[in-house]
Amino acid sequence: MSQHKHYEAPQVPDYGSSLCSNDGDDNGKKRTGNVWTATANIITAMIGSDVFILPWAIAQLGWIVGPSLILCFSFLNIYISVLLVDCYRTGDPINGRRNHTYMDAVRSNLGGTKAVACGIVQYVYLYALVVYQTLDASKSMK
Repeated sequence: MSQHKHYEAPQVPDYGSSLCSNDGDDNGKKRTGNVWTATANIITAMIGSDVFILPWAIAQLGWIVGPSLILCFSFLNIYISVLLVDCYRTGDPINGRRNHTYMDAVRSNLGGTKAVACGIVQYVYLYALVVYQTLDASKSMK
């Protein structure tokens, strides 16, 4: 009679407060995001009609201006990403209150009245973008 060894699954370390905040921001839910899920979200956010026209538009600028503009866009993207990371928590970057939305970050950094003004500008811009895309789509169907 052969004896089978019993193998146990490796135990997942309990990171406690690093995956679940103690300040009630996450409602006790553990955070499961990692580099791969963030990369997947960035890729799916960038895939759209604009990403297909970008190579043609850059090629029209030539070999000097095109790659230079790509480098400028890359540095601008890094700068904006650093700003977003800095706005994620208010006060202390480790234990500060978490800002879940863009308007939470604006409210905690600018205050109440400026946050309302920023929200109005944000919604006006969104409305103008929808009107522009609708007009552009109806013009292309003509």
